[in-house]
Amino acid sequence: MPETYCPLLKWILLAPLAGFALNGLFGKRFLGEKAGGAVGTLAIFTAFLLAGAAFLNLLNLPPESRILRDNLYTWISAGSFTVDAAFRFDPLSAVMALIVTGVSFLIHVYSIGYMKGDGGYNRYFAYLNLFVFFMLTLVLADNPLLMFVGWEGVGLCSYLLIGFWYEDPEKASAGKKAFITNRVGDAGFLLGLMLLSALLASNGVFALDFATLEHSAPLLAPVTVLGMGAPTLICLLLFFGATGKSAQFPLHVWLPDAMAGPTPVSALIHAATMVTAGVYMLARLHFLYEIAPGALEVVMLVGCFTAFFAAVVGLLQRDIKKVLAYSTISQLGYMFMAAGAGAFSASIFHLATHAFFKALLFLGAGSVIHGMNGEQDMFKMGGLRKEMPFTFLLMASGWLAITGIPGLSGFYSKDLILEKVFEHGGPFLWGMGVLTAGLTAFYTTRLIILTFLRAKRGHAHAHESPLSMTLPMAVLAVLALAGGFLLKDRLLAFLDPAAVPLADNGASKLMMISVGACLAGIGAAFVLTLPKAAVFLKNTFSPLHTLIYRKFYADEIYGLVIIRPLRFISARVLAQLVDAGLIDGFAVNGSARAAGAAGRTLSKAQNGRLDLYALVFSLGVAAMLLWII
Repeated sequence: MPETYCPLLKWILLAPLAGFALNGLFGKRFLGEKAGGAVGTLAIFTAFLLAGAAFLNLLNLPPESRILRDNLYTWISAGSFTVDAAFRFDPLSAVMALIVTGVSFLIHVYSIGYMKGDGGYNRYFAYLNLFVFFMLTLVLADNPLLMFVGWEGVGLCSYLLIGFWYEDPEKASAGKKAFITNRVGDAGFLLGLMLLSALLASNGVFALDFATLEHSAPLLAPVTVLGMGAPTLICLLLFFGATGKSAQFPLHVWLPDAMAGPTPVSALIHAATMVTAGVYMLARLHFLYEIAPGALEVVMLVGCFTAFFAAVVGLLQRDIKKVLAYSTISQLGYMFMAAGAGAFSASIFHLATHAFFKALLFLGAGSVIHGMNGEQDMFKMGGLRKEMPFTFLLMASGWLAITGIPGLSGFYSKDLILEKVFEHGGPFLWGMGVLTAGLTAFYTTRLIILTFLRAKRGHAHAHESPLSMTLPMAVLAVLALAGGFLLKDRLLAFLDPAAVPLADNGASKLMMISVGACLAGIGAAFVLTLPKAAVFLKNTFSPLHTLIYRKFYADEIYGLVIIRPLRFISARVLAQLVDAGLIDGFAVNGSARAAGAAGRTLSKAQNGRLDLYALVFSLGVAAMLLWII
């Protein structure tokens, strides 16, 4: 496929990198709050404009030639093996770059008001700019090794931003939990890359750019490793990396705790960008997954289970941000269901619409928390519709969009995914998807009812957020309401111009059932959140209520099965037996004690008697002569 050189691509990344450097090096001392926030926000707006310019250049090319490339230098050269530091701008990376920079810009504007007066204001914007730099590196990379640099970079920035208020041990612990959990998944990603590189090299392929990989992927089809097809094993390893970054079961446990970071961080990293990296990676490497149908089936099953499991847990959460956190995990499961069904364009479509309405909901939650002076428990809210009318209207837009009301953005992308899953996964997985959609409508409606509609529950008067916070929410509300309708045909055709639409196999009936499930979820929420109904259900199904509220004891099980044994092995076996006993006690201290004992023994011969010295000397000379003779 022909490529076009585009020098703009490097500047898309350099703009946020410059913002990071300015705020990181000079922010608190020379820039201060206002200038620091302006610099950080302007850097992202510049990146958005440059991405838009590159997008226009892409549109001017014929559909079959829509690839822009910017090669900086040869990064790795070892014999025949070479890897370039190069960037690629095609329809997939264009969509991701516009989402990353566009949503990031709105969240930077929001952060100017939300973080006002914070002692780490400039540090916050420096971290946020650095995150956008690494995320753009991930989505614009022309090879999986450079993608992995961005992959690790966003993990680092996530750790920095989740634990931003590191003085609080709980928040610092949440940052460490996210970092370590992601490292577990990243090990699988790295093993997959190593295996892919080694097998291609054995077939005479020494380049790793995506064009070469797509051309060479069929060479791997007949290869087996450990009794498994090589493409299947590679794809499963890469998918394990995606389960960490995109919070899929069983590596989902870090994302709810990640709500310890500032709310704009939750909106950016845990709704619109970083957690979608796994979905993007699968779509980017679709040519590998298409020759590994077994791996695709695993992706679809894990996505389906995660979507349903997280939706169930989200039903009974009290913390407004944790409801949205489990919602994010569930919606990411939808994206993986689509990818597992081979509908990669549908998964990216839902990624885009989800970025709009979930970022809006997170920012709305942040506005509520700001207006409530830090309160996050929905059972201590109520009646905010009158006290925060703009926040209510804007958040209601996100609520209607995510529930799948016909005509709004969530409806189009969710319905397309369910249609594709029905085609490729069968009625059972489709039914699980529909049930999950109903649960989604229930817990998001419950959030709106408890926060805005029910009677005030003891809190002081709340205040509306400033314009710097509500204006970005208004832009996202427009996208959440109309984005799906505007993008549904254009985006799918842009991502895959050669795609043939599916024949109508009762899609309208499937759509009616999924819409019915959403409306049922909304209606059930209004009934079951009534005080008497809620108390009755809690008392009647107390064990089940506790099980769901405690998140099926996932953290406790991990602590019992993984953390406690590791701590025991570390403290008792590795620290006491191996380190203190064998290494320090036997090898280091033991050798020192042996040398000391030998010195003390030999020192007894140093007694000042010349006749004894002469005797030893003579015996030594005699021994040497005997050995020579």
